[in-house]
Amino acid sequence: MFLFLTVVQAIVAAALVGVILMQRSEGGGLGVGGSPSGMMSARGAADLLTRTTTVLAVLFVALSILLAFLAASEGQPSTIDQTLERDTSIPVAPAAPADAVPLVGDDPLAAAAAQAAEEEAPAESSVPLDQ
Repeated sequence: MFLFLTVVQAIVAAALVGVILMQRSEGGGLGVGGSPSGMMSARGAADLLTRTTTVLAVLFVALSILLAFLAASEGQPSTIDQTLERDTSIPVAPAAPADAVPLVGDDPLAAAAAQAAEEEAPAESSVPLDQ
């Protein structure tokens, strides 16, 4: 049902775009009033396009509300799972081994940073920072 209504809404949306593009830009397109010359005149065709646009727009909004309601009602679980059990059907990648992490002695950047920190050690005659 949801898929069918989604397809219907897509068709309505395409028709709505087509009808809107066929209308002539008049400035007062949704004005109220009738034409005494009938359907075959330009004004009669404009009235038909205006009415068709209104019907398609109302249908599009109604379908949007209905689809939102159906999506919300289908997506809610009936119960909430409060267990802490892990789903075993989902594969879990193992953690990286500890050997993959470089040690300070093996890392030239870490060794250089440690050497720079030793060189910049404050002299014992300096004033402590907490005073």
